[in-house]
Amino acid sequence: MDMHWQDATLAMAGVIGSCTAVVHGILTQRLMVRPIEVHFLADKRITAPIRRLVPLLLHFSTVSWFLGGLALIAAATWFEQGARLATGLLVGGLYLFGAVGNLWGTRGRHPGWMLMAAALVLIAFGSTNP
Repeated sequence: MDMHWQDATLAMAGVIGSCTAVVHGILTQRLMVRPIEVHFLADKRITAPIRRLVPLLLHFSTVSWFLGGLALIAAATWFEQGARLATGLLVGGLYLFGAVGNLWGTRGRHPGWMLMAAALVLIAFGSTNP
């Protein structure tokens, strides 16, 4: 198999995105989900469906970023140019939303936006024709 630099950059974007997602998931569980669950148990007004949904919704971005990273790695390895471009655009949209959201929400004091921005640059370079 012949790997071009575009394949390597697309795969690296996937690795950055997936690794960022794993760290994000761990921190979300520790710093957000657990404290919220404690609050939910103390507040009897919060119904069981809400108690089940909130942790899942907090982890939605984690799952999206992780699967997007795997899709980028697969695109770099197996996909034709059209599918690589489509994968880059779709995953790039997810990463762009995450980067802008982290930048705005934390006023730049969070490394997640930098990692997502780096992955976006790599996606842009990796989605070109080899």
